[in-house]
Amino acid sequence: MVRRFEIDGALSRWMCFVDGENFTIRAQNFAKSEGFNLDEGPDYQKDIFAWFPRLRTLDVILYGRSYGSYSRPVRTYYYTSVVGDENTIKTVRESIWNLGFHPEVFKKSKKQEKAKGVDIALAKDFLSNAFRDNYDVAFLFAGDGDYVPLVEEAKRIGKTVCVVFFSSQGLSNSLKLAADHFLCIEQAFSHAWTKKEL
Repeated sequence: MVRRFEIDGALSRWMCFVDGENFTIRAQNFAKSEGFNLDEGPDYQKDIFAWFPRLRTLDVILYGRSYGSYSRPVRTYYYTSVVGDENTIKTVRESIWNLGFHPEVFKKSKKQEKAKGVDIALAKDFLSNAFRDNYDVAFLFAGDGDYVPLVEEAKRIGKTVCVVFFSSQGLSNSLKLAADHFLCIEQAFSHAWTKKEL
């Protein structure tokens, strides 16, 4: 039985948290496996950030669904890291801000695969906003099983958590099952990048 994603319309305060490093790597792998290219530009920079051309956060979350009127998000965060100087970081921050996110961009060395600050910053913002009752629903764009305790803690204090990710690209089954809901974004991502009708 497929669990339908339903959220009470009264729970309109929502926030979005994107593990951009993980999302970008998995998006690149997904595009390669499906035979289409991610062209560098405002929605994509190799190994740094990726998003959906012509779609913003709410469009992605509600893609193919109708939940009536939804308020604007309280805040949407995107976390990633980059190799480079302060000017490079500033440029990446601006690009992510232009996508409609609050950008959290960390500096990393060429030897680092992933900056430690990304996971810590996401966890801090996810939980601190939950404890401050700043949102009713959290949308977590991530696939890493390390986020399971984070999801479980938010649920313990009464928050609804929806994991949004690629089902075929490194999604932890433990994370999927820990969440209240799971949204697979493979179809939306593929359609957005291949310029098909949504």
